[in-house]
Amino acid sequence: MPSSVQRKRIRKTPEARRAEIVETAARVALTEGLECVTLRRIADELAVRPGLISHYFPSAEDLVAEAFSVAATGELDALLPADRPDGTPTQYLARYFALSAGEAYDDISRLWINARHLSRYRPVLRDRVAEQELASDDRLEDLIREGVERGEFRTDDPRAAAIQILVVLDGLGAHANTDRSNRPEAVTRMAVTTAERELGLPYGALTDVRLPGEPAERTGPAERTDQADPVPPAEPR
Repeated sequence: MPSSVQRKRIRKTPEARRAEIVETAARVALTEGLECVTLRRIADELAVRPGLISHYFPSAEDLVAEAFSVAATGELDALLPADRPDGTPTQYLARYFALSAGEAYDDISRLWINARHLSRYRPVLRDRVAEQELASDDRLEDLIREGVERGEFRTDDPRAAAIQILVVLDGLGAHANTDRSNRPEAVTRMAVTTAERELGLPYGALTDVRLPGEPAERTGPAERTDQADPVPPAEPR
């Protein structure tokens, strides 16, 4: 016998509804591609009418751009948080490379490839791609500058060092859709090698270090502490 008590519908605030739409669109963009972010597709995902989506995003182009921004910002915050209370710049940079390697990073690599291609024809998305590129540059430069101030890194131009590292990572990420199992170690390690060279670090400084939040036993030697040792001056080139 069906219940005579109807389930009460919960009305969401405009802010909560918009956030739900963007979060769903970002998930679709990250896992399936920006082309799949349409008003109808997101409406189907949320089991609502397409008109509700268009109420918040009259243009599908605006939703696509917002989805990319949210997905890219979320990945940047996960890979390289702005607040770094649990370790040194060296440890956080090592963590950045550790998280950026392998299949776990492929979705965001594909998203960037996708966004850069589509942005040739979509001005709104083009502006968001430029904003996210600038945000990545700023975030990594800030970490490098902190490392220089603390005596861990050595570079006269933190901005240039950050951009070089990101360009190499972008280049490696461009192969996210291909088989990379036979890459030589020198290639898979290229971004780390670039960072160590540009920041005056010895080989292995960004791979043989305890990452933030990991137990100290990972480092091996008993004398290793939570704080990375200052990097010795680099040899003249």
